Amino acid sequence: MGTKRKKGCLRRLIEAVIGFVLFVALVVVGVPLGINAWVCASTRPAFESQAQAAATADAFEADAIVVLGAGINWDGSPSAVLKDRLDVADNLYNAGVAPKIIMSGDNSDSSYNEVMAMAKYAKANGIPAEDIFCDHAGLSTYDSMYRLKNVFNVQRCVIVTQEYHLYRAVYDARGFGIDARGVASDLSDYSNKDSYEQREFFARIKDFFGIITKMEPQTKSEPVSLNQSGTVTQWW
Repeated sequence: MGTKRKKGCLRRLIEAVIGFVLFVALVVVGVPLGINAWVCASTRPAFESQAQAAATADAFEADAIVVLGAGINWDGSPSAVLKDRLDVADNLYNAGVAPKIIMSGDNSDSSYNEVMAMAKYAKANGIPAEDIFCDHAGLSTYDSMYRLKNVFNVQRCVIVTQEYHLYRAVYDARGFGIDARGVASDLSDYSNKDSYEQREFFARIKDFFGIITKMEPQTKSEPVSLNQSGTVTQWW
C-alpha cells in the first residue's frame, strides 16, 4: 500500500511539473505570438496601394504623409530602404494624397542628421521645401507616432514604410488616436530583410505594452503647426 501511495504521489508530481512547463511555454511562446498576430491582423485592413491611396485621398483628407527614417549612407544619401520610402512618399504627394510630408527620424547626434538627408532628397525630387516638415526626434517608431499626435497635432495620416514595419507603425499611430493608413514601400529586395523581420517581431511586443502604459518618449518638444512653412523645422 505504501508503495502504491508513493507511486501515486510521484505521478501527481510529474503531472504538476509537466503542467507547469506547458504553462510557461504557453506564456513564453504563445503570448508573443498572440500579440504579433493581433498587431498584424488589426492593422492589415488599413493598408493601401499607391493607387488606392490616391483614389481615396479626397475622402480621407490626410493631414500629412509620414516617412519613417531608416538610416543614411556615409555620404549622407538615403539607404536603400529609406530611398524606397522617400520615392513612394514623393509619388503620393504628387498624386495629392496629402498637402504635407513629415520626415521623422534620428538627429540625436550633431554629426548624424537623418531627417535633413530625407528632406534634401525630397527637395531634389521636386517637393516644395515649405511642404516638408522635419521631426528631428523620431528616435523610434513609437516616439515618431507619439510626436505626430502631440507635437504636430496630426489627426489623419498616411504612413510610408516597408510592409514588415507598417503593421507596428499603424498600430502605434492608432494607439495615440491618429486615423492612420499605410502604404508599403517594398520596391526592392533588401539584403538584411530576414533580420529586420526578426527584430520587428520583438519590437511589436515592446510597442504593444508601450501603448497600453502610454510610455513617455525620449524627447519632448513644443507644438509645431502644419499651417506654416516646413522650412522652420529644417536645420543642419
